Amino acid sequence: MQVKYQACKLRAIVLLLLGRSESADAVFGDMLALRPDDAYALASRSFVRVQLGRREAAIEDAKRLVQVHPERSAGDWFNLAFMLEAADRVEEAEAAFRRAVALDARLDRAWYGLGLALIRQRRYGEAVEALKRNTELQPMSPYGWYQLARVHMDCREPEEARRIIRHLRGFEPRIAAQLERETGLAS
Repeated sequence: MQVKYQACKLRAIVLLLLGRSESADAVFGDMLALRPDDAYALASRSFVRVQLGRREAAIEDAKRLVQVHPERSAGDWFNLAFMLEAADRVEEAEAAFRRAVALDARLDRAWYGLGLALIRQRRYGEAVEALKRNTELQPMSPYGWYQLARVHMDCREPEEARRIIRHLRGFEPRIAAQLERETGLAS
């Protein structure tokens, strides 16, 4: 069985290199028939299915992966959360983002995703905390700063938004100008 599994794995890799995602999806299915809880096959098939536009099937594989391997990787939880958020399943996405940051508090993308999920639920106070953590981890990335300024505006805290605009002007002047236009604030 080990030889058959390894042969399938090699075949799937070659198919992916050749751009034959449909065929690779089927081979990952063969691998899962041999090892139903295999983390590599579940993660790989989920990834391929997203690329093929089969989001719900990809989500099911990602859910299975974190169900049977809950401590394997913060990245597994992040990938699930990202897909759930894209599918407008915001509460589920929030829970998965929270699990990702619990496993790896340095996963800046998960903090950002958590912030976005909280914004969509109008839980601005919690969103501010998540986005602050994101900006601590990625201080030169404008995305967290941009969302943080927007949340401060939603919370009627224009001075905080102005402070962020001034900060952004130092390394992302276009984003700062965009925020000024969108908010009507000048720093």
